[in-house]
Formats: sequence, structure tokens, C-alpha cells
Amino acid sequence: MRTQVAIIGGGPSGLLLSQLLHKAGIETVVLERQTRDYVLGRIRAGVLETGFVNLMREAGVAERMDAEGFVHDGTLIAYDNEQFRIDFAKHTNNHVVVYGQTEVTRDLYNARDAMGGTVIHGVSDVELNDLTGKPYVTFTHDGQSKRLDCDFIAGCDGFHGPSRQAIPLDVRREYEKVYPFGWLGILSETPPVDDELIYANSERGFALCSMRNANLSRYYVQCSLSDSPDDWTDQAFWDELKRRIPEDAADKLITGPSIEKSIAPLRSFVTEPMRYGALFLCGDAAHIVPPTGAKGLNTAASDIHYLYTGLVQHYLHNDSNGLDTYSQKALSRIWKAERFSWWMTNLLHRFPDQSAFDIKMQRADLEFLRDNDAAQTVLAENYVGLPY
Repeated sequence: MRTQVAIIGGGPSGLLLSQLLHKAGIETVVLERQTRDYVLGRIRAGVLETGFVNLMREAGVAERMDAEGFVHDGTLIAYDNEQFRIDFAKHTNNHVVVYGQTEVTRDLYNARDAMGGTVIHGVSDVELNDLTGKPYVTFTHDGQSKRLDCDFIAGCDGFHGPSRQAIPLDVRREYEKVYPFGWLGILSETPPVDDELIYANSERGFALCSMRNANLSRYYVQCSLSDSPDDWTDQAFWDELKRRIPEDAADKLITGPSIEKSIAPLRSFVTEPMRYGALFLCGDAAHIVPPTGAKGLNTAASDIHYLYTGLVQHYLHNDSNGLDTYSQKALSRIWKAERFSWWMTNLLHRFPDQSAFDIKMQRADLEFLRDNDAAQTVLAENYVGLPY
């Protein structure tokens, strides 16, 4: 087979890039290790920055998002049984949209089907070859060895995929911080406790009240990395959540059986560079953020924006500047998102080695944020998304 752009990974990043390029007249083939049902079964965050929303519209896949997504003009920060609101509309004249990543992926799959896009599921033994010459990808599908020749390769295959590993160790440099706790999250068919997200700092640890739609809620509590979801009954989770959020929110909380329960470890990770020859890394293949700032899917979207515009410049205008500057542009924005996610994580969580002084500083930081318009503007600008 031959295509112009081979895309490794059929999650939302790879599918969005494929859809955008297809609409620009650029050929792609998407290779995905898992089945479509498996990809659609992943439970992920759903807070979309303005830039991501605009990319979905440009890709022609925003109809259901615009109809069903929740527009959020602010968020709530809680501590010591009190809370204050960060007004996105006031500070940025902008907003975010709450729309589940599963629904984003479903919309993109449907769009790829409607346009006859090539997405090959169930591939294995993926290898990226001759990245500084004439690139090609080899893989196994239906028990047969296959080869896909291409001009460029987009590595959208996540942290554990083969794309990043294809960059030689003497070229690649990695930066990582692992946090000493995880998030226990549950999904329940219950109405959300509030119209907006609640980020809560408590002496018992962090908590987050979020939602997917009017009758589907997503809640998290900070937990030990040694915990297992099986260690937590639904009742134990609800009891702990109530202890960590303001009393008025706890009184309004409607509980029910969980339909999904999992623990996610938290880490900050960046690899540099994000380009090697014909290979361009996107999303989790190149960087990971703790979920506190809602930046995971959104940082992948900014990568897709830079790579998509660079490929369009290359193929339609014979201009290589966008591709030549891809890594520099993407990393400049990524490190800012990493900083924001790291700051939010430090602001809202309890760390095992925190001293009494550290806790006082955390409290002072929260009070400063509560009382200072400039500090709220900084948070709002980062949360709705820095410009591309």
C-alpha cells in the first residue's frame, strides 16, 4: 500500500488528523492496534478548549458536539468548606465545552466512515522504517505481513506505542515527574451535583465533581497508588467524596451504582524533539499531563493543529516551514500546558511529604487566587486554552 501520511493510532488524535487532511485532499491511512469497540470503550476526560472545538468544526464533525455539549463559562474552586468561582467569560470572553472524549471519537469514526477513510484495526508488530530516507511502516494484519509506504508518519499511538521508540536514544531526551498518588474515578448514571465542575482541596485530599451529560456524572478522589478499584465499594467512594467537597454540595449529591471505576496514576512527561525525519509525534506519544488542568486531549489537539497546517502548507503550497518548525511550535505550547497542569496539581492535592509550612503556603495560594482578579485571569486563560 501507499499513502501520503501514515497515521499510527486510531484514537481521537489520529482520527482528527485524518479527517482534517482528507478534507484538504491529502491521503491518509490510519493503523490501530485495538478494535473500534475497544477504542470507543475507553473512558476519558471531556473538557474541550476553544481551539479543540474550532478544530472539530473545521473537520466538519461538530454537529452533535454543538447540540449536546455543555458550554461552561466558569469553574468552582473549593477548600475548607468554602468555594469561589473562576469566571471564564469575565476574564477571557471565552468558555470550554464539556463533551466526552468517547463521543468525540465516535463522531470522528462516523465521519471517517462517511468519507470512505481507511482505518485498519487489529494491527500488530508495527515498525517504523527509514525515517530519514524513504519512510514506510510494516505491520501484521489478519495474519499477514504488510507494508505501507508514505511521505510522512504521524505517531498518534500514545505513551506505550512504537512511534516515540523509533526515535534513536541519542536524539531523544525525556523529562518526567511522577506524582505520589492517583485518581480514583467513577462514572455513574446520576445528575451532576452542580452545573459547573468543582475542584476541591481538602485535608483528606483532592476531589473533583464533573459530568458527561445531564444524567451521567464523573467523580474523582485522590487515592494511594497502592489502592485497587476493588478496595473501594461504591458506598465508600461516595462517603469519601462527601467528606472532601463543601457541605452544600455534599447535601445535593445524588449517588448511585457506578458503571465504571478505575484508578489513574498521575505523571508529567515530555519528550524532545517531536520530529525525527519523516516522523512527527502527537499527543500522548510525546507528552502527558496530570489530568488536573484538563489538558490531555487538548494538548493533543494543538499538536494536530500544527501538524495539519504544516502538511497543508507542504502539499498545497510547496512550503516546508510549517513542518520544519512543528516541534518548536508544539513544544512551546506543551511546556506552558505542563506548567499549568503541574501548578493546578500542586495547588489542589495533599502530598505525603507536605510540611505544616507547605500546607499554609497552599492555603495562601488559594486565598490569593480567590481575592485577586489578575490571578483568576491567568487561571482562566490557561483553562480555556492558550492560543495556537
